[in-house]
Amino acid sequence: MLADTALAVMWVGLTCYALFGGADFGAGVWDLLAGGSRRGLPQRRLIEHSIGPIWEANHVWLIFVIVLLWSAFSPVFAAVMSTLYLPLTLAALGIIARGAAFAFRKASTELWQQRLFGAFFALSSLVTPFFLGAVAGAVASGRVPPGLAAGNVITSWLNPTSALGGVLAVTACAHLAAVYLCADAARDGERALASVFARRAVISGLVSGAVAAAGVAVLHADAPELFHGLTHRALPLVVLSAVAGLLGLVLLHRNRFVLARPASALAVAAILWAWGAAQYPAMLVGGTTVEQAASDGAVLAACLVVLAVGALLLVPSLWLLYATFQRRTPAAGADSPPSADS
Repeated sequence: MLADTALAVMWVGLTCYALFGGADFGAGVWDLLAGGSRRGLPQRRLIEHSIGPIWEANHVWLIFVIVLLWSAFSPVFAAVMSTLYLPLTLAALGIIARGAAFAFRKASTELWQQRLFGAFFALSSLVTPFFLGAVAGAVASGRVPPGLAAGNVITSWLNPTSALGGVLAVTACAHLAAVYLCADAARDGERALASVFARRAVISGLVSGAVAAAGVAVLHADAPELFHGLTHRALPLVVLSAVAGLLGLVLLHRNRFVLARPASALAVAAILWAWGAAQYPAMLVGGTTVEQAASDGAVLAACLVVLAVGALLLVPSLWLLYATFQRRTPAAGADSPPSADS
């Protein structure tokens, strides 16, 4: 019971990172595709304004997941870290380079410096979710066996399922970011920008759906256990993800940007939980179950108590942070008409 509770709490943290950190990465992808210095300036300004206050806070969820995995399921932590250290290292370097470039671009005054740091920021925003998705694909396809460095350090993450996970992570992040940016632009009266990101949200949503649909054949051939779980036990969550995704696209088409946010977030969250449900009770496919990997009951109980106490401080603080910067700015609110969802 304690092990399942700890796993559920960890999965909630992973979901929060996918939704908040994912949108953060996706904003960097749209920064890359914004266009030239002059044409892309309004889009990049909106992106900076939207993620500027929260781009570091979003990584709290990743740290939370890693620490809980290490504390509550240490054999799985050891196997994943020792087999997949290459993509994990590349993802970590991407996070570091991305944050540094974002900060330096903001402080730079020369155009060539802004372009240089902007390129690092945007490219890191693209490759980091890809490597994180590749790690997820490696675990889900059963290429991470129990033990220290027991899996192949190359083929464990260079395979069809990992490639599918990486591409799906990039497209899902881009979709979330575009949906969130639509509402941000509309709230501040930037109707033209809202339309631009609405089109991108629809396109990226359709691409994500196409990738997921094509992934069915990939999983059937490359990860049969995961495919079986997704088409049986986790099928209701897969259907929920598809329905929520379609609903989000309809809401975007009708300019209901605020309502499109929870629909799109639910589509991403549901597919993430579908993966967990399809794989449960195995944490390492074909090797280690939740009960086998779990720490001693006293350790799990201590972890859960500490997390409960920490949540009393962390959750309200993050809520206040996100809510504060989702308010309409006075300058925009005074002259602009209400958004479509007002």
